[in-house]
Amino acid sequence: MLKISPEIYMSLICLLGGLFSLTVQAESPVYKVETVAGTGKAGFSGDGKKGSKAQLNNPFGVVIGPDQALYICDTGNHVIRKLSPEGTLTTIAGTQKAGYSGDGGPATQARLFEPYEIRFDKKGDLYFVEMKNHLIRKVNMKTGVISTLAGTGKPGFSGDGKAAIKAQFKRPHSIQFGPGGDLFICDIGNHRIRKIDMKSGIIRTYAGTGKRGPIPDKVKIQGLALNGPRAIDFDAQGNMWLALREGNAICRIDLKKELIYHVAGTGKKGFTGHGKPAISATLSGPKGIAIAPNGDIYFADTESHSVRWIDRKTLKMHLLVGTGKAGDGPETSVKNCRLARPHGVYVDRHGAVYVGDSEAHRVRKITRLRP
Repeated sequence: MLKISPEIYMSLICLLGGLFSLTVQAESPVYKVETVAGTGKAGFSGDGKKGSKAQLNNPFGVVIGPDQALYICDTGNHVIRKLSPEGTLTTIAGTQKAGYSGDGGPATQARLFEPYEIRFDKKGDLYFVEMKNHLIRKVNMKTGVISTLAGTGKPGFSGDGKAAIKAQFKRPHSIQFGPGGDLFICDIGNHRIRKIDMKSGIIRTYAGTGKRGPIPDKVKIQGLALNGPRAIDFDAQGNMWLALREGNAICRIDLKKELIYHVAGTGKKGFTGHGKPAISATLSGPKGIAIAPNGDIYFADTESHSVRWIDRKTLKMHLLVGTGKAGDGPETSVKNCRLARPHGVYVDRHGAVYVGDSEAHRVRKITRLRP
């Protein structure tokens, strides 16, 4: 029988331990966190310069446009800004002064009032919500001319069955184009999801009664009460994904069957459940949602200062970035990087996640370097 000295035995143990450690590390995802726009201080500066050296003021919605530039709702500055693929920042709508003016003229000369979320239609034109003006506006990207698509500018609830331009909203927050090209709107003050037929311009209520209700599951959407419908996105199959801010939940709506399913969140406020079924997790005021190309669901869990995600295949909850406490970085570690009430989230075609880290006054990008 071969005898091994204690010294050699311990060396073998250390070697095997090291190999095991390397294997575990190799299997663990590695992420890079970086600021692509904003310095961390609230302000307005940097047009024509690198985005990370510019100042933002409470960035909310973020989206990659058809030109592969990043578009940002610089909410506190009442403007829409564009970060080119080369990293240069410009302002494409708004004057920095809050108000409501400029329709029919250049978007850069129009007054906006807290743009919250931004989207593009199939033609490449830009649409955004102005929460404090209670309306949705459009920028023709070929001419640069701004116009109002929906809303009178006064808060309220009216207009179903009529032209959207004559309808009233109450603090609209999120918009997204559905699989048929129609525009869906989270009319949060009215606890409704509304829909604009983009061919006729007619608006109607798609879901919600105006009253709050419990988290729904496997029920028809008609006549259904919703508790704080705050953010929406669509997956490749045409399902709507809905974040309920006051309901602390994520739901999926099958547009064909008009059924709603409860996917994540118990309804109680909290920051629990990572690695476990999403249905048993607690959320804290989700205000932004984005579906990745692979179908995974990402959302800004605003009051827990984090971005979390749901595996589409297993429906388990995971934490992407944030510690549950407000802060600003450090960006040396995705595990320890603190956020401050993020609102916007977007996943690009490569799987990179962009975050409107609102009260940190930054837009961050999280890239997965290793699977």
